[in-house]
Amino acid sequence: MKNIFFFVICILFQIKLSAQNKDAVKYATMVNAAGLKTHLTIIADDKMEGRETGTNGQRMAAEYIAAQFKSIGLNQPEKINNYQQIFPLKKDSVISAALSINNKELIFGNDFLITLSANETSNFKSDKIVFIGYGIDDPKYSDYNTIDVKGKVVCFFSGEPKINGNYFLSADDKLSEWSKNGYSKKLEAATAKGAVGALVIDVLQNNFSERTIKRNKKTNVYYPRDTHNTTRINFADISHGLGFQIMGSDFDTLLNKAKSNSFLNKATKEISNAVSYRYDKSSVTINACNVIGIVEGSDKKNEFVFLTAHYDHLGIQDGKIYNGADDDGSGTVTVLEMAHAFAKAKKEGKGPRRTVVFMTVSGEEKGLWGSEYYSDHPIFPLENTSVDLNTDMIGRIDTERKTADTLNYVYVVGHDKISSELPFINEDANNKNTKLVLDYKFDDPNDPNRIYYRSDHYNFARKGIPVLFFYDGMLQSDYHKTTDDIDKINWPLFEKRAQMIFYTAWEMANRDDMLKRDKPLP
Repeated sequence: MKNIFFFVICILFQIKLSAQNKDAVKYATMVNAAGLKTHLTIIADDKMEGRETGTNGQRMAAEYIAAQFKSIGLNQPEKINNYQQIFPLKKDSVISAALSINNKELIFGNDFLITLSANETSNFKSDKIVFIGYGIDDPKYSDYNTIDVKGKVVCFFSGEPKINGNYFLSADDKLSEWSKNGYSKKLEAATAKGAVGALVIDVLQNNFSERTIKRNKKTNVYYPRDTHNTTRINFADISHGLGFQIMGSDFDTLLNKAKSNSFLNKATKEISNAVSYRYDKSSVTINACNVIGIVEGSDKKNEFVFLTAHYDHLGIQDGKIYNGADDDGSGTVTVLEMAHAFAKAKKEGKGPRRTVVFMTVSGEEKGLWGSEYYSDHPIFPLENTSVDLNTDMIGRIDTERKTADTLNYVYVVGHDKISSELPFINEDANNKNTKLVLDYKFDDPNDPNRIYYRSDHYNFARKGIPVLFFYDGMLQSDYHKTTDDIDKINWPLFEKRAQMIFYTAWEMANRDDMLKRDKPLP
């Protein structure tokens, strides 16, 4: 009797699986070359002005995507308007910058420079400069052990000490937290010790280039990362020549030690020099956005499957428009087509068990800004986010690929990371339906291109969320050139790849369990 019961259960389960696959096949046909081409013809048109983040072109593209989400019938997440999650960018300009030592006015760009994005409008004065080596205050190594900097200006070198070829604080060949994020931790330490300001000497930069000077008079748009209300003193970068004026004949000896990463914590000293620093800048906020719509799940609606792509590109440079048809117009329109298919399934009573989130982000070309903002300000709980399937360039053929399968492949990145279940689900969906060659070349940890870290899936992965990234491998030919236009798209292969991603998403959204997170973060 038990065997008969088990047999019946197995038959019912197979019927259910067969029905699910028939449903997937039905709705996958909606993700097709005709629809992809309709959207891409608009997204990659000159009228979108290259979709550079923070520009009118990016805003026009966002409005188009939002309008499509609305017409498709996607739900809008709470807390945002018009499907757009706004995030702020900054653009700064110097009003005035002055530094004097012993009443001698120094020359901006020659003697000193003030980093625009890292300093705020501020003034400070002191009659003492304290040289504090590398400016590190760590239980393992401190430049502050024997000296008081309260009310004084600190002066320190970039870098940190090494021993036997490894950095002393990290005990390997990688920079510690005291250096890998610039001067921020050193400035926080100086602030905590009561210093009023800082003078910083880059050991590898004797003088300032014209490009660096120009960049610190007026910035391009940048992403102001959350400092969690950290208060830091202002600082000026100073030339080696000014360092010599301040420290005298000791400077060259100390500089050579710093260049060789020697210990400097016994070289601290106080110098009597009157310092006056005055800095004033203007800052303008420019909004960018991610565009987000959802198809709500059924019995597992509080778990989430993300389908992402970036809709920004390089804008207009020297009067030429960078349309980014493949990068990443192709991913953007794939998300639109998959949204249409899932929404249609929902209307016909075949909707996903999990909530599917369709998110196109901006700022990817600038440094993954939009996905970073979302991962730090999530609308849906990260712990309930099962997976991110990210699509960034799937419309072309890798011009460097010389194998016989050039018309039937896609690169898959992230398959062996975070979740052991990722490759099996993706490969099964592909083998049943599209039969592409899934190439894992870019998951090699020795890959010099470091593709795993170069698109928006990374900001999900760094939060511990399993990811798969689909990519055509086009790093040569028209990559980041004005020739990345719609006429270069291979439509049959583009359609096949987009459908494979849809099949994978369908399975992710309907399986019984969220993906395991059983592998350590790389």
